[in-house]
Amino acid sequence: MQWLLGAVVALPLLGAAAALLPAPPGLRGRDPEQAVLRHGVTVTGVVLAAAVLLAAGFDTGQAARMQAETDLEWIPALGIHLRLGVDGVSLPLLVLTALLTFLCALHSYARMPEGPSARGFVALLLVLESGTLATFAVQDLMLFFLAFEMVLVPMYFLISRWGGEDRARAAWTFILYTLLGSVVMLLGLLLIGLHAGTFDMTALAGLQGATMSRSVQILAVLALGIGFAVKTPMWPLHSWLPDAHTAAPTAGSVLLAGVLLKMGTYGLVRIVLPVAPEGAEFFAPYLAAFAVTGIIYGSLACLHLVRRGSGGDLKRLIAYSSVGHMGFVLLGIATLTPTGVNGALFANIAHGLITGLLFFLAGAVKERTGTTRLDVLAGGGGARFYGRAPRFGGVLAFAAVASLGLPGLAGFWGEMLALLGAYRPAEGLSRPVFLTAMAVAAFGTLLTAAYLLIVVRRVCMGDAPPLPLAPGGASPLPSTAPETTATAGTSVPGGATPGDAAAGTVGEGTVTVAASRTGDLPDLRAHEYAAFTPLVLLTLLAGLWPAVLLHLTDPAVQSLLPGVGP
Repeated sequence: MQWLLGAVVALPLLGAAAALLPAPPGLRGRDPEQAVLRHGVTVTGVVLAAAVLLAAGFDTGQAARMQAETDLEWIPALGIHLRLGVDGVSLPLLVLTALLTFLCALHSYARMPEGPSARGFVALLLVLESGTLATFAVQDLMLFFLAFEMVLVPMYFLISRWGGEDRARAAWTFILYTLLGSVVMLLGLLLIGLHAGTFDMTALAGLQGATMSRSVQILAVLALGIGFAVKTPMWPLHSWLPDAHTAAPTAGSVLLAGVLLKMGTYGLVRIVLPVAPEGAEFFAPYLAAFAVTGIIYGSLACLHLVRRGSGGDLKRLIAYSSVGHMGFVLLGIATLTPTGVNGALFANIAHGLITGLLFFLAGAVKERTGTTRLDVLAGGGGARFYGRAPRFGGVLAFAAVASLGLPGLAGFWGEMLALLGAYRPAEGLSRPVFLTAMAVAAFGTLLTAAYLLIVVRRVCMGDAPPLPLAPGGASPLPSTAPETTATAGTSVPGGATPGDAAAGTVGEGTVTVAASRTGDLPDLRAHEYAAFTPLVLLTLLAGLWPAVLLHLTDPAVQSLLPGVGP
């Protein structure tokens, strides 16, 4: 088991180095670009297989104990070790990362994003995977910081070199926000390590803050909280996220939403709650307030984007929805109860599965129609996926109702447990404050259902064209005008009005048509079946059998919060 965890973390790095080398003669094939993409699929597939084997060998009866541990001395003068291990909190995130990266590599093999060479794309994807896996596996504060920062550079280049419109600004915003947050986080990690006399995360969790005064714990949690809040992202430190998601290629958006956002909440559960419990208790009401503000803010932003005539973008809407969904994760953590924290960890995994699927679908929408602008997709009959690509439309509707938290699907349990945790927060916290937060968050679920159902209606059914009026506006007249067909690539003056186009990009005064209004759209393709099916099945599995995750996380959470939960 020890070597297996080490292999899971190290194999992507070795694969990244190999991707930059010339391929051996027998493996070059006819197309060097396809050969290196095939290499990416192979490496991520092996890592996924190793992660599944690690999960299969995990002793679920001892989920609170670190397993598959490796401990090598690295910097003796500072007491820093290369220490790896997994428990019930980190194992699901490890497997989720390996799965989503493999699906991204598989999807990119069939649909490589436009940009520089595939060699650099695959290498960056593998470095990103290694850094994310290491973040969830390391058990030393300094190693955690290095792994946490390791993912920033590859994600920056994936956005800036393979991204879409306005990618340079989005990439710079991403790197500046996350780097500044990381500097503050480093100060908090050093403060904890120096006061406690060790950087060993397992030992620090066992101390429960005994070596730090209340004021030191408050300062440490403040510093760590800022760094983790940027990565989560928590309102109001979220503003880098919509631009990054909108500009990123499909693989970048999937990994950013599916696993990178989880690094911040994982840090709160793994480090802040057990290491500085008094500091966590001090900031818990503020964290709950920011969390529910993010839930309402994200939902209202999505409702604005989905309105007809707002110029909203589907990828941007999914990004803002992540702000709301991660608000439930933060609310669960803020309750400081096993119920709430278990709900937060469950919501983490559910969000990774569902939002990863949504971003895959958003990329597929753009491939089919040339745009993700909602007004263009819905206007004049629009994409109308139910009629023109019914299987694709069905998967899109499934992902949307899973995201809104329909009972029986994965999105339901995390939000429900977070609300239950807020109903009865940990001893010492103000119950009226958390009951208010629970009520506001519950209202946010209604807003979430509203905008996601509107998305399904507009994208899968289209907007109904307005009826023409008789002279003077007396009464509507039946439309007898023949349905017009726009030719791909043409520009229609006058802006985006119903009937102009099924898809396109909206500029000032023109619409660039990308698909004929009457033409058929391709339904699900083979590589899309391969990428979407595992996410759909796991969303169903987690929704119908939540114990498959809670059985892993609950013992570990109980050990991280001794005597705190009810």
